[in-house]
Amino acid sequence: MADVSHRGDLAGHPDITEMRDRYARVLGGRDVALVDGPVFLVGLACAVSPWIVHFSGSQPALAAHNLIMGAAIVVLALGFTVMPQRMYGLSWAMCVMGAWMIIAPWVVGSSPDKGVIWTNAVIGGLTFLLGLACTVASMRSGRSSRAS
Repeated sequence: MADVSHRGDLAGHPDITEMRDRYARVLGGRDVALVDGPVFLVGLACAVSPWIVHFSGSQPALAAHNLIMGAAIVVLALGFTVMPQRMYGLSWAMCVMGAWMIIAPWVVGSSPDKGVIWTNAVIGGLTFLLGLACTVASMRSGRSSRAS
């Protein structure tokens, strides 16, 4: 049998330049590839939070709101993964969604308790920060692509 184990460095590989170019094309120049997963998880947490924190019965409007907002965040995360060049332009929308999630218990809900307020504040804060990271990275990659 042939020894196909790769020991050592790939720097001497004859196709190293082609492999680097291919890797760059596949990645698409994305600086925030690791943010897609947390955005997806925050969206799922937002969607199921009314049933985890048990406010789906006492705050039905806020439960539906969180379900819809969570689904929208999940769709954005999937879009960031599938079509990053097109979707990272919408990353600023996550910042707006995060800020909205923080104030939603008082606007959408009626006399929210501490659990509802904290849940939406944490999820909204995470959404805002992840949206900010995506926005900064898309601005940075947009600047570098215009410079090339």
